[in-house]
Amino acid sequence: MAEDVTLSVSDAVELAKGQVSRWPSMTVVGEVSGFRGPNARSGHCYFEVKDGGASMSVIVWRGTHQKLSFELRDGLEVQLTGKFDIYKGTGRMSFVASRVEVSGEGLLRQRIAELARRLQVEGLMDDRRKRPIPAFCSRVCVVTSLSGSVIEDVKRTLARRNPLVLIDVAGACVQGQQAPASIVRALGVAAASRPDAILLVRGGGSLEDLMCFNDEQVARVIADCPVPVVTGIGHEPDVTIADMVADRRCSTPTAAAESVAPAIDEVERQMNQRHVRLGRSMAALLETREASVESLARLSANAMGARLSRLEVQVEGLGARRCLQDPMAPLEARAADLAQTEERLHDAIPRSLSRKAEELSGQGSRLRGLAPRMLRPAEAELGRLAGTLDALSPLKVLSRGYAIATDDAGHVIKEACELQPGQAVGVRLGSGSVTAQVLSVNP
Repeated sequence: MAEDVTLSVSDAVELAKGQVSRWPSMTVVGEVSGFRGPNARSGHCYFEVKDGGASMSVIVWRGTHQKLSFELRDGLEVQLTGKFDIYKGTGRMSFVASRVEVSGEGLLRQRIAELARRLQVEGLMDDRRKRPIPAFCSRVCVVTSLSGSVIEDVKRTLARRNPLVLIDVAGACVQGQQAPASIVRALGVAAASRPDAILLVRGGGSLEDLMCFNDEQVARVIADCPVPVVTGIGHEPDVTIADMVADRRCSTPTAAAESVAPAIDEVERQMNQRHVRLGRSMAALLETREASVESLARLSANAMGARLSRLEVQVEGLGARRCLQDPMAPLEARAADLAQTEERLHDAIPRSLSRKAEELSGQGSRLRGLAPRMLRPAEAELGRLAGTLDALSPLKVLSRGYAIATDDAGHVIKEACELQPGQAVGVRLGSGSVTAQVLSVNP
């Protein structure tokens, strides 16, 4: 047997590190626990993976973490591929993962989370988009499996709380590969009947059993449904995409039925309370209005009295006028004014006419004296123009023995080539005119 070798801590750690580095790459499956990261400075992630019997430290470098399409968190089932390594400073052994994948149910939850994030970005989960549920539903349509106990539970709950609520049922498969398409068809049938609300319900089950309620098509049909949709799927911890998109989410099918059917005794109690409040409000309103009417009556009486007083003063003032006391006085005064005006006009008109006649006589004398002087330049100019016109007149030329020949159209003939033998020609002389016939043409 070989003797023990004494080593320093550094040498021992280095020796162990060398041995561990020769271990092959491996794949480990476990649950994330104690997740820390990414580190603010380095960007690396540190956590542990565990199963029922053991746990180990894991390091995910920044580059590997940035390539992940999902978010690492506690409770996530992951599949790690990498190698063990020993940190020389502390001698602690860790598993350095070069590849990280979601495993088993964790993969399903990852897909659900990614779909939820995408639908949330589109606004399908926005509370402002969701429709209000009527406080008192008179008719509801239940979408669920016809073979399960859920439909009976819903019927019993509605009958117990409010037997006046009418129930319609649209059967659907709520588990398996055909479930999403079946739920979509059932929601369409339910919406076509135009109930006050639709109950989409199912009993509890595993994540795989509830995956039909995490289907994108089902979520979009719920969001586009013209009737408010209330979900009651599984148990309290179960939250599906359908729950997030629905107008109201309840923890169980029974809770969903209770939410759309308030207890009839509670309805009666509320109606009685509202009746009492309405009576009190009406009495208070009548008292207020009565007081308002009385106040208006007093104000109206005071205003009417003041108005009548002002009118009385005005009437008295009008009655004191002379025209009302002696109606003929204004007429007599007007007649006297007219008589005086007549006398003034009778005296003024002859004087005015005489004055105007004298003015016209003077102006006539001035015009008669000015007329010869004003006409002399015009007469001289007229004589000059008449002489010029006489000198230029063709009649003056004709009087000297010349003649003007014209054709049938009256056009003056200037050249012999314009005529033809036998053509009739008009000849204008100094006194009168004749018609001649061309015998020959000598151009």
